[in-house]
Amino acid sequence: MAVYNLSAEQLRDKMNKGESLFILDVRNEGDYEDWKIEGKTIESLNIPYFEFLDDEDVADDRLPKDKDIVTVCAKGGSSEYVAEILDGKGFRAASLDGGMKAWSQVYNTILVHEEEQLKLYQINRLAKGCLSYMIFSKGEAAVVDPGRHLDVYTELAAREGAKITHILDSHVHADHISGGPALAKKTGADYFVTTSDLQGTPPFAYKPLEENKHIHFGDVEVEVLALETPGHTPGSVSFFINKRFMLSGDTIFVGGLGRPDLGGKAREWAEMLYDTVFNQLNDLADDVLVLPAHFADLSEINEQGIVGERLGTIRRNNKAMQTTEKAAFTEMVAGAASTETPPNYEAIIAINRGEKSVGEEEATELEIGPNRCAVHHHG
Repeated sequence: MAVYNLSAEQLRDKMNKGESLFILDVRNEGDYEDWKIEGKTIESLNIPYFEFLDDEDVADDRLPKDKDIVTVCAKGGSSEYVAEILDGKGFRAASLDGGMKAWSQVYNTILVHEEEQLKLYQINRLAKGCLSYMIFSKGEAAVVDPGRHLDVYTELAAREGAKITHILDSHVHADHISGGPALAKKTGADYFVTTSDLQGTPPFAYKPLEENKHIHFGDVEVEVLALETPGHTPGSVSFFINKRFMLSGDTIFVGGLGRPDLGGKAREWAEMLYDTVFNQLNDLADDVLVLPAHFADLSEINEQGIVGERLGTIRRNNKAMQTTEKAAFTEMVAGAASTETPPNYEAIIAINRGEKSVGEEEATELEIGPNRCAVHHHG
């Protein structure tokens, strides 16, 4: 009997409902340690596939009889084989269709805020910890930091009966391919990014953020104020919406700050990050809701399923943001930044600058793995 295959979207929906799931990951130990499916209701175990080839009973005493077990591998083949073995033993097993490759492309859309004139969604690419946003007002929509799977955004716009008119990238991303230029081409919307991050003239049309500090759309004053917040990259910006929401890109996270070393200038950019944190953002009120472009840890997702925190709470909990002495701050941030870099980040940056283009298959391969764009300093 063919074993039941669970799609990546079905797995996401089960997690959203808070279902208790047991994941049996049959990839090699190193791959599992580097990047795995995580969730607040998920228990996970790694037993490599080849161990089942040697001994089909290898997992029997380590698996629950009373829970749904989802077997996972890189692309879905090995996990199906293991699920069939378990199914034959009476376990409730299903294989994740398409494996981690499929999981890497799943998005979860959550409404952050709604009022008469403004609707704000956070779109979470769960496997990568990448976050993008859609802001709706009076039939118009702005998309911030979109991923390359354009249907996520066009379908949400259609559902809201809105036209996408503005697309904004907070910086040139290093861990995922931006959907910005392609989405602009598809929808006819304006694409905004800072010139300094592009380092040359790209083969796509864009509007420079440094010349467009106030962006308005919708009937009401939905003001998107681009705050230059360099540090993660020299041209990083944050978007301050209605003086209440800060879409902070990779400048400030719920649990850390953007890493300044991906351009090979860790100290120089860490000093820029210091000026951003203590000068640019100093006057922002504590009750501003910070909504970043990434998260690195499940603890950064709140009870509503949103990655976001009040600026005051982040200031209190973030060790780097309490280090007001510039030399000490620079040392802390530049020192911590020498951790593992995002996989393939040089190729991804080249694609996002328009210097290189790739097909769907290669794009998927380049994006496999977690994001590593944050430096964490828990107090």
